[in-house]
Amino acid sequence: MNEKINARKVRVVGENVKVDVYPIEQALKMAREQNLDLVEISPTADPPVCKIIDYSKFKYEQKKKQKEIKAKAQKTVIKEIRFGPNTEEHDFNFKLNHAQKFLKEGAKVKAYVHFVGRTIVFKERGEILLLRFAQALEDYGKVEQMPKLEGKRMTMFLTPKPNSKK
Repeated sequence: MNEKINARKVRVVGENVKVDVYPIEQALKMAREQNLDLVEISPTADPPVCKIIDYSKFKYEQKKKQKEIKAKAQKTVIKEIRFGPNTEEHDFNFKLNHAQKFLKEGAKVKAYVHFVGRTIVFKERGEILLLRFAQALEDYGKVEQMPKLEGKRMTMFLTPKPNSKK
């Protein structure tokens, strides 16, 4: 910006300026005459491209655009469903219905089997349970991460299918 620009010649663009290559001193003079700032837009170009604008207004507009982009960004929600290695059929179906609802709403589902105490010896049961869960939810979501044992938890992630939002 202004005196901090190192180049000897710059290509100047602006509202009341003819687009052309000028020596840096002349470009700064043109900016001062309009009570505006000379801002380097593309420093890697040859010669660097500078624009005559109100810098504080430019910064404000950029901040506003960033805020707008952030507001439009979709936030991902992760819902957790916990199982035990000895989960019975009724409990499984109950949790399956909840997972279907979560996936329909567009949320990711983190299903995990928590092994307490000596139940860690039933790792296969936990994996079978999670795979059966994933298979039952095939119409609503797809597996993002296959069952993986981390400490005393075996975790699996499911993401909603794009067409399942109803």
